[in-house]
Amino acid sequence: MNHNINRRDFVRYSVLTALGLQFLPFQGLKAAASDRVRIAHIGLGGMGLAHMNWFANLPEAEIVALCDVDEEHAREALSQLKKIHPDTKAQIYTDFRKVLERNDIDAVTIATPDHWHAQIAILAFQAGKDVYGEKPLSYSLREGQLMLAAQKSNNRVFQLGTQIHAGDNYHRVAEIIQSGELGRIKTVRLWKTGEPPLIEKLNYQTPPPNLNWDMWLGPAPYSEYAPEKCHFTYRYFMEYSGGVFQDFWCHIADVVWMSIAPTGLKSISAKGEKSEGVGDTPKWIDVDFKFKKLKIHWTSTPPPVQGADKMGIGAYFEGTKGNLICDYSTIAIHMNGQTLTDIPEIAKSIPRSPGHQQNFLDAVKSRQQPESNLEYARGMTLPMHLALISYKQEKSLKWDAKKELFLKDGGANELLFRPYREKWNLIGA
Repeated sequence: MNHNINRRDFVRYSVLTALGLQFLPFQGLKAAASDRVRIAHIGLGGMGLAHMNWFANLPEAEIVALCDVDEEHAREALSQLKKIHPDTKAQIYTDFRKVLERNDIDAVTIATPDHWHAQIAILAFQAGKDVYGEKPLSYSLREGQLMLAAQKSNNRVFQLGTQIHAGDNYHRVAEIIQSGELGRIKTVRLWKTGEPPLIEKLNYQTPPPNLNWDMWLGPAPYSEYAPEKCHFTYRYFMEYSGGVFQDFWCHIADVVWMSIAPTGLKSISAKGEKSEGVGDTPKWIDVDFKFKKLKIHWTSTPPPVQGADKMGIGAYFEGTKGNLICDYSTIAIHMNGQTLTDIPEIAKSIPRSPGHQQNFLDAVKSRQQPESNLEYARGMTLPMHLALISYKQEKSLKWDAKKELFLKDGGANELLFRPYREKWNLIGA
């Protein structure tokens, strides 16, 4: 099977597959048409193509629509789909609203740029569709609130595309932390190395005829077209995303929320430096979060703890009886003068995932929320939004976790939501 994705996305895809997440199970099997979940894929860049390949290889999924504002993306996706299912009748669209009008679609996947995630999901909920949405959950904190309200009022299923969540390693970390063997966890240190690419200038030009640039911008502020702002490198401009930090926060914060479920956030203090060139997301960002009975620190370099220097991304749990360091696929436990890779006496108490995409299909059928459900994902994503606001404001901020507002700081509260460009305010927010 030829996935035909570019090198960057192929490497990312291969790494995730190598972790044993079994994204492509049951190849060659078929399910009765009446048992299949009919899926439309919205956004067909690198991750969108991965979505399509994953679901195309699940016997209980039938892909019926492919949508991207760049028609070339949609046509390339259809070409790949035909290699897997030569008899596919999937149709191509460039406007997701046409997809949502179809009554024969059960669920959609969303792999658009961040600034479109929330509105498409909300409109999908309202149209009676379940949603598998790519990370990050939303562009702003307020959007996450609106998404959760719409999902609940329409009784829909949602899965965040944190594929690593399905792996055994994170489940095992959670079991060890929750067992109490390491004592009370007082501090967690998270990190992700790497800087944004250097984008030296914006080459403004007429958009290519295959791209609806106005719709690509959608709710974001209007800008003339420059290829550097579009497709993959959009994430290094604050109009559309939050750079490396926003891209990778939930990759590793996920294991913390699985293990501890932090509550009672009180304060956020971020500092950093803008990336070089014309991109304006952080070159690096360090953040201190204070929760009730827990501190979380994010750094753009590994912390000075044993083993961290060998990990480009990781989490370090400091307990009163021992410590644990992990990344996507490894665990090292330091306690009683020993270093362990597991504590076999701790039972496997958390059910393992059948695969992240299969978990979503199972949830669509059972009407029970999947593992990376919207309520969970919103709580895990929220600190990331607040950290970027602290970074922009260049000051520490105090937070009221019950009201979900900054304390006595109207300027910071205004940044909890960015008003949509009027033409593309499709939900009346």
